[in-house]
Amino acid sequence: MFNTTYSAARKNLASIMTQTVQDCEPILITRKNGEDCVLISSSEYGSLKETADLLLCSPANTMHLLTSLEQASKGELRERQLDE
Repeated sequence: MFNTTYSAARKNLASIMTQTVQDCEPILITRKNGEDCVLISSSEYGSLKETADLLLCSPANTMHLLTSLEQASKGELRERQLDE
């Protein structure tokens, strides 16, 4: 991920936006006295949102994912074979 300072981003906003879209890569914008931000294209944002919406579309699926993450963080993993 490319990163730049807030000041540089402000001076070169148009070119940074073009780079983000052309490279399909986010750009980290850092600040001295504030939380950093990430610039992404609107199509990338839409894709990320769609993925999140699909994964979290139901309370049952959300709970299943959270339980799986908790088990993985504790090392409680099981190997499975994927069917072709």
